Amino acid sequence: MRAMLSRNPAHAIAFAIGLALIAFQVWLLFEAQQPLLERPVHLTAALVLLFLYKPLTTEKLPRWLRIAIDVALIGASVAVLGYYLTGFERLTTRMENVSPVFTSDIVFGALLVFLLLEGSRRAVGWVLVWVLLAFIAYAFWGNVLPGWLQFRGFGIEAATEIMTMTTAGVLGITTSTSVSFIFYFILFGAFYAAVGGGQLFIDLAIRAAGRATGGTAKAAIIGSSLMGSISGSAVANVVSTGVFTIPLMKKTGVPAHRAAGIEAIASTGGQLMPPIMGVAAFIMAELLGMPYAQVALAGLIPAVAFYLALMLVVDLSARREGVRAMTADEVAETPAILPRLHLIIPPMVLIGLLVSGYSASYSAVIASLSCFVVPFVRRNTWIGTKEVIEALRDTPKQVAEVAVPIAAIGIVIAVAVQSNLALKFAGSLLSLSEGSTYLSLMLAMVGCIVMGMGLPTVAAYIIGAVLFVPAIQKLGIAPLPAHFFIFYYCVLSMVTPPVALASFAAAAVGRASTVKTSLSAFGLSLVAFFVPFAFVFDPGVLAQGSMAQIAFSAVSLLVSTALWAVAFGGWAGRPLGWGTRIPVGLAGLVAVIAPSGSTPWVVALTLGWVMVVGIAVLARRSPSALPNPAE
Repeated sequence: MRAMLSRNPAHAIAFAIGLALIAFQVWLLFEAQQPLLERPVHLTAALVLLFLYKPLTTEKLPRWLRIAIDVALIGASVAVLGYYLTGFERLTTRMENVSPVFTSDIVFGALLVFLLLEGSRRAVGWVLVWVLLAFIAYAFWGNVLPGWLQFRGFGIEAATEIMTMTTAGVLGITTSTSVSFIFYFILFGAFYAAVGGGQLFIDLAIRAAGRATGGTAKAAIIGSSLMGSISGSAVANVVSTGVFTIPLMKKTGVPAHRAAGIEAIASTGGQLMPPIMGVAAFIMAELLGMPYAQVALAGLIPAVAFYLALMLVVDLSARREGVRAMTADEVAETPAILPRLHLIIPPMVLIGLLVSGYSASYSAVIASLSCFVVPFVRRNTWIGTKEVIEALRDTPKQVAEVAVPIAAIGIVIAVAVQSNLALKFAGSLLSLSEGSTYLSLMLAMVGCIVMGMGLPTVAAYIIGAVLFVPAIQKLGIAPLPAHFFIFYYCVLSMVTPPVALASFAAAAVGRASTVKTSLSAFGLSLVAFFVPFAFVFDPGVLAQGSMAQIAFSAVSLLVSTALWAVAFGGWAGRPLGWGTRIPVGLAGLVAVIAPSGSTPWVVALTLGWVMVVGIAVLARRSPSALPNPAE
């Protein structure tokens, strides 16, 4: 602790504030407070932490001026907190659109919006800032736009009230989710990583899959899916696991860009994998008004299909390209699993509590506490002060980097809803697609991917949910499939060129070409790219319906995506040419997007697998067939 204090005073102050935030959040579990009390405290603490951990770094300004600006921003954040605390009673009891808006409300509201803009820039970059500025401009000058985009615009008082004085703007559903869910799962992820849980996942994956065909790539997929299921961030997952998995893949003959692409798509898929599916899943639960455990259960079958398809295409590609497996000696270099296997208990505690019906926040806190008990089961996994301090420091830091930008997105929600932009956008989308379900879904898919380029998944999802979900629901699609459809494509935007944040991070870790890495990751994502269409036409895929229906839907999805994996992997007992891969891929596509059990689905699935099985049988019988290069 002394070393940390002497090394960086700002971080020492941030550590103390972070401890206070953790204590405040634990207190809220037992003594829930009014929204306009707990949310401003949470948000302003996150702002202060962000400005401390991410100070101004531009070299265009002298160091003393940069420090002065950071101090001013921190002081402004504290002043905003003072405004909410002193005006708490008035803000809680006032009547929206009736009670007056004071000058102080306008001043502090504008100050909070400015702080959120600067905080978002430091947390996630300029792309989100430009989106926020566009919506703010629309709020004031929407009257100058043509056609269906036009609306009369807000005055300064109305805009202030909508954005910062009620629970419909920056203190609305996004900040509520950060307070009630996101904080506690970040707490668990940081605590579990600090005690060695992440390294256990990677080593477990190497032991399980290292000796198989394409073993290092499979180990990367398994490790990243396990780690991603508790980290919930594609970029963070790439950085934390990629430093181990990418060099390992390169060592066995996988090209650098291919290794980085595999890590990028595997880490991105972690946001689809229960029990922790990333921040956007918690927002989805709030928007749907259902328990998070129910959302996680709905996401289980699609996540399993995603990763099994990815594993299959990696396996088949390795056979076609002759990528070697790890040797027994290389696998043996991995630390023994059994002496550390008890570290798997905290995630099991989390899952067990969620399944038992306990609240998500309570389950995450109990699982977090277990992280500091379980390591002492065996002497070789004991932890000390260093690991505890690391977890206590990383939790508030990660919370700040998430809480600030998603609070800022509350501006988008408020403006889109209050201006009626969301409903008008839905109407225009239906008009453009002329009521066609497939065309509407395709337009929504493209919109999510384009909008998600350069934005964090949660930002892209919230905006997509506001703009696209109403349009999809007007087609008669239920809320859960509609939200999952948007969520899935916002996740995949992390690996979709030209701006693919997860791919860029993986390329940097693997010292590979950014363009080649992005294209490789995107190509791998295609193996499950149209899976969300199954959500719409087969509710069993999202665990809706009877057990028999769910089981049939799960098998159908796995078998359908396997066809695509064969087409992209290019192997069925022998290398496949494009003349074979294209019809197999088309059969897989039709089987995925057609309603389960329909005539097109049955025909496509039958023809596709007849082709694959026939080629594999002929390859085994033909003496000229190429051998499996991995054998």
